[in-house]
Amino acid sequence: MNPAEFHHNVDPAEVDRDDSWQLILFVAGQSPKSLMAYSNLRKVCDSHLAGRHNLRLVDLAKEPAMAKLHKIVAIPTLVRETPSPAKRIIGSLSNIDKLLHDLDLGPAVSFPNTLT
Repeated sequence: MNPAEFHHNVDPAEVDRDDSWQLILFVAGQSPKSLMAYSNLRKVCDSHLAGRHNLRLVDLAKEPAMAKLHKIVAIPTLVRETPSPAKRIIGSLSNIDKLLHDLDLGPAVSFPNTLT
């Protein structure tokens, strides 16, 4: 995973829209769970939030102070800052149905489906 890929942006004019999503994914280096969480989140953003999200990746191995600042106790952790209410999702984000549900992008369903 190249650090240049970490910041997955939209046009700055789009970020100020009422329906824009501000997401921060906290990871620890290039651990398998961190890589999986990033990959899975990118897939969801591309398919469900195209053109209306700002995804920031924070590598706590390089920026450990961010863990305390954002009260991160487990990694990977996804923080949805907007839309309100803010949410935290912990784990590899491997179950697409659960991730969509947790982000309020999909209906409550059983969660057998996983991304690989």
